[in-house]
Amino acid sequence: MPANPKHLNPNPWHQFAKITAGIIGGYIIAALFHMCLPLWLPSPKKVLITSIYTLYMLWVALLIVPFLFRNGWKAWGLYLVIIAILFGLFYLGSPRNPFV
Repeated sequence: MPANPKHLNPNPWHQFAKITAGIIGGYIIAALFHMCLPLWLPSPKKVLITSIYTLYMLWVALLIVPFLFRNGWKAWGLYLVIIAILFGLFYLGSPRNPFV
């Protein structure tokens, strides 16, 4: 049974953007999220031990999300905003931050 044409994307660059957003962007978001957790939660050692497993679970979930978008570049835009927010939180919570 062939695929419904309305679900197929004629532009291969959108598919490329979705795949790269899922793989690269999803991993960066998952890693930054798990880097922020020990800075803001009370017991950092337990958080780091648990993050060994939960990082990959979050990455798999974030790998699927860009395929829910019609436009792959919008997925990248959302992921870049989330990356910037998480990096800002990490930078503000870092003990070596010169502004704190």
